[in-house]
Amino acid sequence: MLFLGEYEHNLDKKQRLAIPSELREVLDPSTNGDHFVAVPGADDSLTLWPNLTFEKLAMDHGGSLIGDEVLRRFERAFYSQAHHCDVDSAGRIRIPERLLSRFGLAGSIVILGVRDHLELIASATWKAQEQERISSTGELWRQANQLMNSRSGGAR
Repeated sequence: MLFLGEYEHNLDKKQRLAIPSELREVLDPSTNGDHFVAVPGADDSLTLWPNLTFEKLAMDHGGSLIGDEVLRRFERAFYSQAHHCDVDSAGRIRIPERLLSRFGLAGSIVILGVRDHLELIASATWKAQEQERISSTGELWRQANQLMNSRSGGAR
């Protein structure tokens, strides 16, 4: 599964967002799941993870029954805000008002395919950040390349 692309869709009056067919088609229900989990993202965006992918990543981080205080506080803040979003027969998900409000999502929303998950951002915010993204692309590539090289121990 590889989520790619940028799509602009509108929330309807029932707080439903259509997930583009191009994104739904890459999901394998037996591997990735049949619905999404909406969770706060690291960059102040709302992220959508295929449910089985999300569960695997969550379990891979190990248990924290008596774990570190910082991890316990993070898990409380993170998982308590998560929400299962079933995909209806029209390919839409319903996003809770509390998450829409927290991330300033209303009306037109941009859905970004970001490798193994989706990110939702207000269309106006995405457009306002466009020039900054364009001007910082070269530096971002350089930094990402450095990080990947340090993780793999080799040059690229």
